Amino acid sequence: MLTGATVVFDLDGTMIDTAPDLIRAVNATMRANGMAEVATRIIQPAVGIGGRAMVAAALRHQGVEPDQAELDRLTEQFMDSYAANILVDSREFPGFSEALEGLQSAGALLAVCTNKRELLAKQLLEELRLAKRFQFIAGRDTFSKSKPDPLHLMETIRLAGGSASRAVMIGDSSADSLAAQAAGVHFIGVSFGYGESPIEMLNPDAVIHHFDELLPAVRRLLA
Repeated sequence: MLTGATVVFDLDGTMIDTAPDLIRAVNATMRANGMAEVATRIIQPAVGIGGRAMVAAALRHQGVEPDQAELDRLTEQFMDSYAANILVDSREFPGFSEALEGLQSAGALLAVCTNKRELLAKQLLEELRLAKRFQFIAGRDTFSKSKPDPLHLMETIRLAGGSASRAVMIGDSSADSLAAQAAGVHFIGVSFGYGESPIEMLNPDAVIHHFDELLPAVRRLLA
């Protein structure tokens, strides 16, 4: 049983395949400002860092180095475009809902720790009818710091009702891995995410290739 354990999920590229809608919103912002669209491969590695990083990656690819005020403006434009089309092509990764059911049946607490803005994370999970499964949902703006800073993860665990000594972080990027390592939390990497490098290079405690492998992996790490 996993009573008292906390399982924390990254969102984009871990729970949900959100890249199509995120990249659509970035390219809508590029077009609206007289710039060319950018290929998925340019933007996708920045998904785990947040919207500002995605916009910056698209601009850098086109040789544009905006000042902070301009980057702020474009990021807000991207956020508005994304919020208006947040669930067009985004989908759960296969087996995700079943994995949540298995974890909850075993007694685990569930939480989300994402570098997506809190309002957008909650909007997406509400529209997917997943929000009520989580004891706490933290975005990049929920606390004073965000991943890879361990405070983001540690506060998420605490407010979900758990303890870092009996917690697992599930993610796909270096931000997830570094936050977990610094917080003293086990890290399970997903091989199907958006990370900038192969998940095995991030020193995970375990790697899963499908969500039907998650419950056994959590049990092994917390045994």
